[in-house]
Amino acid sequence: MSPRRSDSRERMVLSAATLLREYGAGATSIDRVLAHSGAPRGSVYHHFPGGRAQLIDEAVTLAGDYVAGLIDAATRADNVLEALDTFFALWRDRLVESDFRAGCPIVAVAVETNDDAPQLARSAAEVFARWREALTGLFLHNGLPEGRSRRLAAFVIAAVEGAVVMCRAERGTAPLDDAAAEIHDLLVHALRDRPDPDLGHGTRP
Repeated sequence: MSPRRSDSRERMVLSAATLLREYGAGATSIDRVLAHSGAPRGSVYHHFPGGRAQLIDEAVTLAGDYVAGLIDAATRADNVLEALDTFFALWRDRLVESDFRAGCPIVAVAVETNDDAPQLARSAAEVFARWREALTGLFLHNGLPEGRSRRLAAFVIAAVEGAVVMCRAERGTAPLDDAAAEIHDLLVHALRDRPDPDLGHGTRP
């Protein structure tokens, strides 16, 4: 059965997010999105009067919400170490399942020059800020000072994103596994040295 016409908007945004993570922003054209989604050409400017820039912007939001959901799911664990290990494992699974084709669509937008659509860089920055706040909250809940919580949150995001890029280039999970192990050890020491050891959870014997 063919997809309902009313689904075309959602399909186009999802396709754009998928193409961003696999091919980058420059290669995510309207034609490519239409071919991937199967949406009718006439739906483009009906649903996206702002054209390609609007479509990419909404795909960035969708992808940002998806990863935020992964962070939220990981941070439900009582043990902060377990939560971060789970977060890295989710990225590892995405890489392996996609045969190392799937990167981060937010990075795909952030690293490319978009002089004709500066809002894309702003949207990417907002997504990174949202992820950083979520991880900061996790560390604060586990008794780390606010300053260190914010620095660790930024470091985790930077480590994940950099490792994902390396994994795609090397077609292996070693960079991500190494980053996960180092951050695990870093958190062990950070939690051990926190001002009040009775706050939060997550230390290992």
